[in-house]
Amino acid sequence: MRTFDLTPLYRSAIGFDRLASLLEQRAEAQPSYPPYNIELVSEDQYRIVMALAGFSRDEVEIVTERDSLHVTGRKQKDDVQRTFLHRGIAARDFEQRFQLANHVKVTTASFDNGMLTIELVREVPEALKPRKIAIGDATGTINGTIGADNVKTLEQREAA
Repeated sequence: MRTFDLTPLYRSAIGFDRLASLLEQRAEAQPSYPPYNIELVSEDQYRIVMALAGFSRDEVEIVTERDSLHVTGRKQKDDVQRTFLHRGIAARDFEQRFQLANHVKVTTASFDNGMLTIELVREVPEALKPRKIAIGDATGTINGTIGADNVKTLEQREAA
């Protein structure tokens, strides 16, 4: 059983229709060519490594569009007629799509020895980071100070 009925989710959750459609898309068969790895480098850094044997740098295109990353390979046609006794290297056109989370951006891409490496980073704007609010008394006094700035980001508090 590979299908899920997400109707109850649509009835009771508002704004999660995009999540439900992502789950439905992932339930469908995913392309397995070309092989790739997704690595967590650090808390907010990721790396995608794709094995692109037989492709050159000019035959690969990387495009980011809003919240998705598209990696496309278009193999140039070879004019030489070949007879293969065994063909294990696919060298066929491909299109691979990756769904990016909010605030994830591609920083660099490199191609070396048939391996495409794409570096990504999550950059959450300061306004969206969690904040801790200090609780004062009825007079507005916080730790003996009147009118103290009681809003600090969690990172500022940890740094102190």
